[in-house]
Amino acid sequence: MNDVVSPEFDENGRVMRRIRSFVRRQGRLTKGQQFALDNFWPVMGVDFQPQPLDLVALFGREAPTVLEIGFGMGASLVTMAQQHPEKNFLGIEVHSPGVGACLAAAHEAGITNLRVMCHDAIEVLEEMIPENSLAMVQLFFPDPWHKARHHKRRIVQAPFAQQIKSKLKIGGVFHMATDWENYAEHMLEVMNNAPGYKNLSSDNTYVPRPDSRPLTKFELRGQRLGHGNWDLMFERVE
Repeated sequence: MNDVVSPEFDENGRVMRRIRSFVRRQGRLTKGQQFALDNFWPVMGVDFQPQPLDLVALFGREAPTVLEIGFGMGASLVTMAQQHPEKNFLGIEVHSPGVGACLAAAHEAGITNLRVMCHDAIEVLEEMIPENSLAMVQLFFPDPWHKARHHKRRIVQAPFAQQIKSKLKIGGVFHMATDWENYAEHMLEVMNNAPGYKNLSSDNTYVPRPDSRPLTKFELRGQRLGHGNWDLMFERVE
């Protein structure tokens, strides 16, 4: 599962306190992951700072920018960056082993259109991502917090949907995926009621997995076991 931190809001939409959507599991870095962090972070890593990023300066060019929240070990993110050299990719992951693995894979692939951060995604969104700047935001397989008493920890809530919308350009897309049907239903309800979005599904439900989202080993194993996956894509229209 990929992890982020959710804020809790009052009735006026003000942040009251943060509800963590993840349990911090730093784990032990392998030698390869540590080597990648030591050697490739200066090229592809982005340190947190409480001021907006200059995306053109960061990537050295002006191009559509895709933000992925919680990229896990980074395999699919690196694949997407390889397959779409015309786009810029910025990935956020809170667990350093995943960041190290992603950096190692990106270096081996020789890609130059990927940057990564190791920080709380909500703080990055609030402080560093400029308004109206992104072509797409990707949130793949976030923690479903399947117990009812933990549903408030789910990252996809109405205020979060509006925060994402403010970062997308008009015509930009928020793409979500989950393998928990109950969470898919929750996402669908939140997003279908979020103003300023258009569901890209023809029947206002789910979309087939687009070719732009690579299948993960986790998904392939789940498919063999008969598990489902649900993709949702919502375009910012206002």
